[in-house]
Amino acid sequence: MTVDGWYRDPADRRAREDAPDLDVISLGRRVRHLRKRRGLTLDQVSSAVGTAPSQLSLIENGKREPRLSLLRALASTFDVALDDLLGAEPPTRRAALEIALEKAQRGPLYQSLGLPTIRVGPRTSTEVLEAIVGLQGALERQLEEQIATPEEARRANTELRAEMRRRDNYFPAIEQEATALLGAIGYTGGPLSQHVIADIARHLDFTLHHVGNLPHSTRSVTDLKHRRIYLPRGNGEGHDPRSVLLQALGHHVLGHGTPGDYGEFLRQRVETNYFAAALLLPEETTVAFLQRAKAVRELAVEDIRDAFAVSYETAAHRFTNLATHHLGIPLHFQKVHRSGIIYKAYENDGVSFPADHTGAIEGQPVCRYWTSREVFDVPDQFSAFNQYTDTPAGTYWCTARTEHSAGGLFSLSIGLPYAHVKWFRGRETTARSVSRCPDPDCCRRPPGELADAWAGLAWPSARAHSHLMAALPPGAFPGVDETEVYEFLQAQAER
Repeated sequence: MTVDGWYRDPADRRAREDAPDLDVISLGRRVRHLRKRRGLTLDQVSSAVGTAPSQLSLIENGKREPRLSLLRALASTFDVALDDLLGAEPPTRRAALEIALEKAQRGPLYQSLGLPTIRVGPRTSTEVLEAIVGLQGALERQLEEQIATPEEARRANTELRAEMRRRDNYFPAIEQEATALLGAIGYTGGPLSQHVIADIARHLDFTLHHVGNLPHSTRSVTDLKHRRIYLPRGNGEGHDPRSVLLQALGHHVLGHGTPGDYGEFLRQRVETNYFAAALLLPEETTVAFLQRAKAVRELAVEDIRDAFAVSYETAAHRFTNLATHHLGIPLHFQKVHRSGIIYKAYENDGVSFPADHTGAIEGQPVCRYWTSREVFDVPDQFSAFNQYTDTPAGTYWCTARTEHSAGGLFSLSIGLPYAHVKWFRGRETTARSVSRCPDPDCCRRPPGELADAWAGLAWPSARAHSHLMAALPPGAFPGVDETEVYEFLQAQAER
């Protein structure tokens, strides 16, 4: 039971249990608005509903929650329905501003600033309220952008990877969009040429423009006003120009809007990458190719790469989309930097990736005895490197290649449990290693003799992976200079 809550009698209690949380600030402004619209004073309304003027004033100022019986009396006095009295929408723009200001002043941000409380009266102009509420909103947005930390990014990525695992990294709606689009332009098979991709752009009513002054923070820029897609001249720092264009078109086909947070931004990027791969390696054609290879026990990522004229990384990614859903093969994928740091990874086969307290694996060092690390030291960098690795989670067979990119040398590997290796070329390898990670004695802790000889006598200067520690760039599209993009589009439109 409370003194002035909804709990005085059983009827009030039952009504309270069935009602949503009451916004006392909005309710108070609505009571005040209805009272003034009727031309009534506090004393007059208080007399009519049987409460003290001081109590009614507290209600109007959002500092007291009225009983249900009092709310009914107020609704009757104002000649409105109870639902109208409890409506969520503020009665006027000024009331909305007053509510926003009052809520802001009661919030932790305003209180942490140590500022005096602003008392809003009849003489406080609407313009002043607009300015104060606007400044509060701008400050909140700025602080929200500043807390977009690497930990937040890792959490968002971890949640997305968990969903990918639940789906076996297969997204049928995107597959259907890609299939329908290829059918609409009359695609019949073979690697997706620049000419066919240009047909896709024309079908979607976009024109393509290759420029030498694309904003430095972008791979492409889409002008939705004039339906133009601007692309860089050349190969865009090692990125497949076909993928860059298809990803830009993917945002349009998949109906993406401006991302509201980093998690949504990340999801959109994953979806457009999937969309581009589903066009470059169409589902029906690629699955038929994989089924033929499985039938003769000759599955190999490099064959997918060569058959569809894509990079090894794209072929490996696409294999993760289709292998479990269509072939019944669980697997894992890794992209690992030469230093041993994981940049990208996916698994649905029970492999135990190193992870931090949030469950994120990006930025973690992988065991030096895994295939994704061993491949850097093999003499033959042209052929795929295959290896069995015994781990606490079981024995895995993995195949890996190295590729150079603007960020350095990376290994790209596909792995799977021993029970499924019979379908793959390279299963006859004799290369084998043992990983006991996460046991620190596996590879994290130096051997005793080395530690005795050098502990306290070495001071390395670390090559920090600053992008894994720095706060995420602000903005709806992290890392993109929106002013630069808008200036670029304005200059192009004026030509």
